[in-house]
Amino acid sequence: MELANQMKWVLKEDAALVACMVDLHNVGTFNTNTRFKVDYLNKLEMMLEKVLPRAMLKAKPNLELKIRTLKRDWAIVYDMLSGKYNNDFG
Repeated sequence: MELANQMKWVLKEDAALVACMVDLHNVGTFNTNTRFKVDYLNKLEMMLEKVLPRAMLKAKPNLELKIRTLKRDWAIVYDMLSGKYNNDFG
């Protein structure tokens, strides 16, 4: 469900967000076993500002909403591939 005032992301922004999240995960400063630690959105905002200086992506609402959307969309793919609801898919 998209909000009326939700911005449209372009492929370059999506790729930069995912790359920055992978970097955050690999560094280990902001990750725990299953989630990122508090304040990771602000760190992502700073990282994206360096990569995409004119995008003006803010932790709230831009990054928060996009990450929620990615989680929802990829949960469906994960469930299909992991066996949950796959009905012999594969």
